[in-house]
Amino acid sequence: MIQHKMENINLGELPRWHVVHAKPRCEKKFSEFCMAHSIAVDLPLREETKVYQRRKVTVQKPVFPGYVFVNYLPVEKGTVLKSNMVVRILPVENQDQLIRELAQVRQALSIDPTLDACAAFQSGKRVLIRKGPFQGLEGLVQTVKGRTKVVLNVEMIGRALSVEVGIEFLESV
Repeated sequence: MIQHKMENINLGELPRWHVVHAKPRCEKKFSEFCMAHSIAVDLPLREETKVYQRRKVTVQKPVFPGYVFVNYLPVEKGTVLKSNMVVRILPVENQDQLIRELAQVRQALSIDPTLDACAAFQSGKRVLIRKGPFQGLEGLVQTVKGRTKVVLNVEMIGRALSVEVGIEFLESV
């Protein structure tokens, strides 16, 4: 994570997370813009392999197209808007919840970088994965076509990641 510049800052102001709805196909470019201006950014990426004329090419694509998570001070909002890649900025009321959800998404992607997003799952039994590669992740369990999946919601944007887990590895929370 990037440290914030400490010039022209009131001591009462702290950086806060925001969800930036970026222009289509500008998420990575916007992320690079923020990093160049020392603004902390989180853009979960997944790997996708495509075949072009008998060559395999692996590209990194945003897990949640159109959304970038940015942590900035109120005085840095102008810099964020100067990128000309922002459609709108959504303030995050529950900072801790977003940080926890993004940490879970990062952990899941570090284990399986090919995971893809799905719609957030609103109802279901809350579980903790006790064993296996996704140990420690918490989400809602659902069974689809006989397969047990744990859905890791990012409430703020209504999207999620789902990971397939054996039911024997789950524990109710």
